[in-house]
Amino acid sequence: MFVDPPAPQPLQPGETPPASANNGLPSPDAVTSWEFNPDYQRLVMMWRQVLPELDTLTASLDKAYQLARSRDVWDAPVSGRYVEDMTEWRTRLSLYRQAILTSISDQAADTPRWVPVRAGAPHAFS
Repeated sequence: MFVDPPAPQPLQPGETPPASANNGLPSPDAVTSWEFNPDYQRLVMMWRQVLPELDTLTASLDKAYQLARSRDVWDAPVSGRYVEDMTEWRTRLSLYRQAILTSISDQAADTPRWVPVRAGAPHAFS
């Protein structure tokens, strides 16, 4: 069984942007305003959307697996094959879950939480 990677953290009440306004701008008296990164917020929302779905799939498959293993449901030689198939499905679902959550977590780790607002700045190539 895998452990879920760290989830991206949403904007906390009272959280403030970085205090350092010196981000390589040529003018030291220029004031930089910050906003919570919308791309990071999108990753937070994606995590919150995907995790319950994956939990539902895992719970459904675990329930079917427990029923397949139970001798109360059936006592036939073919049941072993179904249990083996479900074990493989559980493994694949676990790997899929790990891959999806890790990709979101890795992307969140590479995405800054705060970005400077460039209000009124010219955008030559946008």
